Amino acid sequence: MKKSLLTAALAAALSLTGVAQAAEKLIVAATPVPHAEILELIKPTLAKEGIDLQIKVFTDYVQPNVQVDQKRLDANYFQTLPYLKSFNEGKGTHLETVIGVHVEPFGGYSKKIKNLSELKEGATVAIPNEGSNSGRALILLQKAGLITLKDPKNALATPKDIAENPKKLKFKELESAMLPRVLDQVDLDMINTNYALEAGLNPAKDALVIEGADSPYVNFLVARPDNKDSEAIQKLAKALTSPEVKAFIEKKYSGAVLPAF
Repeated sequence: MKKSLLTAALAAALSLTGVAQAAEKLIVAATPVPHAEILELIKPTLAKEGIDLQIKVFTDYVQPNVQVDQKRLDANYFQTLPYLKSFNEGKGTHLETVIGVHVEPFGGYSKKIKNLSELKEGATVAIPNEGSNSGRALILLQKAGLITLKDPKNALATPKDIAENPKKLKFKELESAMLPRVLDQVDLDMINTNYALEAGLNPAKDALVIEGADSPYVNFLVARPDNKDSEAIQKLAKALTSPEVKAFIEKKYSGAVLPAF
């Protein structure tokens, strides 16, 4: 009887060891806020599913894609579809979306004015210099009535695509991560919400102009064609669109980040 119990205990121990050894490592790139925070939330859930989620934090939008393409990382979570398409076309990569998770309404901020009507002729406006983010900023400025684009729906618009600029606004094009740093130096600063949150800005309260909840710029989980349908990536996708994540986003970000599912 004792031998039988010992054998059963040993088998159980080996079984547990096997489960631990079977945990599959999944390395995912993310920008700090809100992407890495959301991934941290679901780590325990994925651990129960046999996935060892490892989060690699980046502060730029280029390396997360480069390293997934080079198979140094498994996936990333930080970008919109227009940005991904622009990146693939420009870099010759073939990364693909897995699932949409949230929307970060893009906004314009200022420490020099309190209303867009106060924007003077010749004012300086800082915008992202990446194709899709540049277009996103300019389309928002157009909706605010400050400029008119040659093609109002051009997601890759740059200042060269402006048809009318009544206030003769001057555009300062910078990498997205740099935009919060020049908030004191420009009249209007068009900042991606993840960087705005990192800088302590509250998009729902501080933005002078901001996209609505109908924004088409959903942030996606992205992977490669060879692994996007893998069991591990699909478990990650399911966890990212769970009721737990939806409740977390709604409570923590108070409208600055909106669930897309």
